[in-house]
Amino acid sequence: MVQNPMQTSTSTEVLNDMLKAIDGEYTAISCYELLANQAPNDEIKKRILEIRNDEIRHYETFWYLYISLTGKQPTPKMTKQCPTNYKDGIRASFIDEQETVDFYHDIARSTDNPVIRDAFTRASADEQNHAVWFLYFMHQ
Repeated sequence: MVQNPMQTSTSTEVLNDMLKAIDGEYTAISCYELLANQAPNDEIKKRILEIRNDEIRHYETFWYLYISLTGKQPTPKMTKQCPTNYKDGIRASFIDEQETVDFYHDIARSTDNPVIRDAFTRASADEQNHAVWFLYFMHQ
C-alpha cells in the first residue's frame, strides 16, 4: 500500500522551520508592498509586485502544508521591520532573499516528506530569482 506523503512523520524541527518560513513570507509580503510604492519607476514597481505575488504563493503553500500536517493554524508575525527608504529596502531584500535560498534548501534536505521537499525546493528557486532582480535594482 502506498502511503500518503502528507501522512509521513514530520519532525518538530521541520515544523518549526515551516513556521519561521511562514513568518518570513508574511514579512516579505508586507515589506515588498511598501518597497513597490517607493520604486523609482513603473517597470521596477511592476517587477517588485510580481515578486510579492510569488511570496504570497509561498506563504499560502507553507500555510496549507502546516495546517495539513498539524491541524493547527499558524499565527504569522513580522520578523523584522521594513526599511523606510527604497535603497535600504532593496539592499535588505537582496540579503534576505539570498539567506532564504539557503534556509529553504536546508528545510528541503532535512525532510523525507516529498511534498515538503518539493515545495521548499521550488520556493528556493524563486527566492534565488528574486535575489537576482534585487541585485539588478541595486545597480539601477
